[in-house]
Amino acid sequence: MRGWDDLYPLPVPPSWVPGAAVGILSLHFIQKLLFPYFWADLRYLLKVLTYGLRVEMYRLQGRVVTVLDKFVKLAEKQPHKPFLIYEGTVHTYRDVDRRSNRIAQVFLQHEALKKGDTVALLMGNEPDFIHVWFGLAKLGCVVAFLNFNVRFRSLLHCVSSCEPKILVVGADLLGTLEEVLPKLQKDVSVWIMAKESTFPNVHTLLDKIEAASEDPVPVNRCSGNNLKSAVLYIFTSGTTGLPKAAVISNLQILKGAAGLWAFGATSEDIIYITLPLYHSAASLLGIGGCVELGATCVLKKKFSASQFWSDCRTYNVTVIQYIGELCRYLCNQPVKEGEKNHKVRLAVGNGVRNDVWREFIDRFGAVKICEFYGATEGNICFMNHTGKIGSVGRSNFFYKLFFPFDLIKYDFQKDEPIRNKHGWCEKVKKGEAGLLISKVNAKNPFFGYAGNKRHTEKKLLCEVFKKGDLYFNTGDLMVQDHDNFLYFWDRIGDTFRWKGENVATTEVSDVIVMLDFIQEANVYGVSVPGHEGKAGMASLILKHNASLDLEQMYKQVVTYLPRYACPLFLRVQEEMEMTGTFKQQKFRLVDEGFNPSTITDPLYFLDNSKKAYVLLTKELHEMILSGKMKL
Repeated sequence: MRGWDDLYPLPVPPSWVPGAAVGILSLHFIQKLLFPYFWADLRYLLKVLTYGLRVEMYRLQGRVVTVLDKFVKLAEKQPHKPFLIYEGTVHTYRDVDRRSNRIAQVFLQHEALKKGDTVALLMGNEPDFIHVWFGLAKLGCVVAFLNFNVRFRSLLHCVSSCEPKILVVGADLLGTLEEVLPKLQKDVSVWIMAKESTFPNVHTLLDKIEAASEDPVPVNRCSGNNLKSAVLYIFTSGTTGLPKAAVISNLQILKGAAGLWAFGATSEDIIYITLPLYHSAASLLGIGGCVELGATCVLKKKFSASQFWSDCRTYNVTVIQYIGELCRYLCNQPVKEGEKNHKVRLAVGNGVRNDVWREFIDRFGAVKICEFYGATEGNICFMNHTGKIGSVGRSNFFYKLFFPFDLIKYDFQKDEPIRNKHGWCEKVKKGEAGLLISKVNAKNPFFGYAGNKRHTEKKLLCEVFKKGDLYFNTGDLMVQDHDNFLYFWDRIGDTFRWKGENVATTEVSDVIVMLDFIQEANVYGVSVPGHEGKAGMASLILKHNASLDLEQMYKQVVTYLPRYACPLFLRVQEEMEMTGTFKQQKFRLVDEGFNPSTITDPLYFLDNSKKAYVLLTKELHEMILSGKMKL
């Protein structure tokens, strides 16, 4: 009897098939072993190139398509879709478009604004911030976002640096306006978001908006003819001095708006913005990102750690933004039932510490942390598309081809890049900290700062590796490991030199906050007469109902830090001074130093002879200044 195989013989594959299969498997294993991030890198690079090619195609066709153009198209395409949700009230794409038209009409009728004129905006997080921004953009104006946390001298500096024709002030910031109004330049026309005004020569906006037409202003007023034209001024956070007005072009807004999309957000997402809209993270990445996606944004007046997750559940939030210490504030909240009961899948931002990153995921569930690196005024950006904890992104040959950058050696004593005998800068080795610099060219321009040419020039490095080259100095120290992952190390202004060694403030603060009685640590360097460099000092915030254990503090720093990195001085404060974007304010602390005669906070000194931190008295302070106390 014939067998089944005799009746239906199995086809014999060609002799090359097994060899090809083995070859493919071998290539797969080699790729996994030698190039483990190949496919993740490729997917990310293709996304970047796709977006870049789209912008380039518009340019070649003679079209300049801005984020505002995209918003107007979306208002026609999906008029009833919620664009903003604020304190429970829904503002659709059509609502926002029409109200911004009204504002444009008001200024068109009442002010002699020309295309390219600057209007300064001093408002908190509210829908009318966006209405005024979009309305003025429709008139072709440059809008300057003022930080509502800065007061008097700093605020006057910000206003004068961007030279506005008009200042628009929110109803909740009239107290701030009252402080600066007498000193404000007389040629600045002031408008407030109110129906009545008690201030002389101050115009009201709300009453005029109600009476204005919803018709669009003439298209030729807002149509951009150049992606590199300035459209915004966004002020740097001022962690080390007075804020600077970074010039933001249409090109930068488009790049910023693509961030959420690049990390995988879609039009179905609901984005929660608690960061201040005057900052680029909220305005460009957040609001611009919503427009790029055609998504919905939930806007919060002010960040609240206690209300954060309940808001996320109420509004079905799927994407959140963070910056600086925001994630740590959430982790410091008391543990509650059902903390993982939410729909948040992406957290996009920068500045989260490694320990907080891990704690955040463990506590709040499978939220993908999308860490990125970028400066408001910068021409370089990194995105951690692989999810590697602690990294701000990853580089490869192709990325450097399109976005050339390098890490160079830096002299902290002279506060400048190190140059060899030929006058050229030198690159650091992998694993070493170096100053991040980014090449300035036609594809990656640097637009500088408004009102101060000197500040713009200070951010540029010339003749770096060869004659004629030009690089943007980020002011940030980075480390690139052997897998090409990049890690933020410190700011050059924050890093200081003591005993001939470089001290990274982030490294010191990370060690101090490991102590269970420390809530927060702000580390900086202070000058000591008769000593080179700067001595380490830490401003501390204690946890609720906790007391400072000086013995534990001493053991902690000498165990985990090199001797030169141990803070010589401690300052215990009730509240940490922060910038509006959750960054620690160091400028005033550095200026005040360690003088117990002028500082009312408790001060302590690391007395190496006693192997302990001791109270810093006026007598001890005198001994340090006179050189009698060995440091």
